[in-house]
Amino acid sequence: MADALRLPAERRWADELAALAAVDADPRPAGWRLSPRAVQTFILGSGDAPIAWTDGDGQAHETVIGKKFYGADVLVQRAIVTLASDRGLLLIGEPGTAKSWLSEHLAAAISGSSLLTVQGTAGLTEDQIKYGWNYALLLAEGPSEKALVPGPLYRAMQGGQVMRFEEITRAPHEVQDTLLSALSDKVITLPELPGDAGVVLARPGFNLIATANTRDRGVNEMSSALKRRFNFETVPPVQALNEEVRIVREQVGRLLDEGGHTATLGDDVLELLVTTFHEVRQGQTLEGVQLDRPSQGVMSTAEAVSVGLNAALFASFFADGQVTPEHLALQLGGVVAKDAREDLKVIRAYFDVAVKPRAQRAEGAWKAYYAARKLLS
Repeated sequence: MADALRLPAERRWADELAALAAVDADPRPAGWRLSPRAVQTFILGSGDAPIAWTDGDGQAHETVIGKKFYGADVLVQRAIVTLASDRGLLLIGEPGTAKSWLSEHLAAAISGSSLLTVQGTAGLTEDQIKYGWNYALLLAEGPSEKALVPGPLYRAMQGGQVMRFEEITRAPHEVQDTLLSALSDKVITLPELPGDAGVVLARPGFNLIATANTRDRGVNEMSSALKRRFNFETVPPVQALNEEVRIVREQVGRLLDEGGHTATLGDDVLELLVTTFHEVRQGQTLEGVQLDRPSQGVMSTAEAVSVGLNAALFASFFADGQVTPEHLALQLGGVVAKDAREDLKVIRAYFDVAVKPRAQRAEGAWKAYYAARKLLS
């Protein structure tokens, strides 16, 4: 996987997981790779203090565990506790609030794999979750374990691992209902196979993390029976501006490094980018002036990272590699407007209400940012 476009969390942070496993002396739930305290450290970081550990070859290492989720520590702690219980974990919130990111890293720390994943879509079928058949073998030999093609739920239960279900409310009701017996009785039945071969009992360590966007609520509303099998945790947007700046800086920098790009996103331009997203999302400027919010566009931290990355790539490909306010303005329209062109008026109004006064006061790069408003399209 060395040349993969995107490595899963367990590969990207393999050294950190190895360090935590080497020094983890706390009790851990059955089937878990790490203790709850070590899982928390993997998600929230170890601060500046490195972990001293020795690998299997006797080599000494010092590894700093980086912070991977910026939010309330207690939210992460409750999520870990839920996954150690008999309830599934449902992470809900606005798009772009790092629900999938948190889900991936929890699964990587607990099970050593984040790849047992189902993406909820209207075309999802039950056999894509539970199991299917190799039809050539099925026709030649009849139903057998050899002809069985296990799905993510089957593999997670059989291996005692965490399965991830992304966008669960976008999956049809009949697909959602397949999770009921897995979450309550911890069993999958295979009526095609006889005796014990037709029953899969979940091994210790099995659980389910699902995610759902609040904007998708009502698409395929979960039944009350399925809701009772989950503990709900709401993942809110980042509230502190300085924390959001830090997230965007780290994420854009990491993506540029992984792509081998040398573009530079300076602190002044970064301030413009994050402040724009923060204020439009909140519907209010830092000075307390009320703003309109887009009806379709999602002014999330994840979208801010996307705009920052695209602006940096534009600067790298078509300029001198230094991101300017003009490069930001060129990228904003496609994020805010989406398929609702009226939302472009929201961002233009933001430039008149929030950016213009700062430009008139000659605050940093705001003057150049305001001059670039003509590039919004």
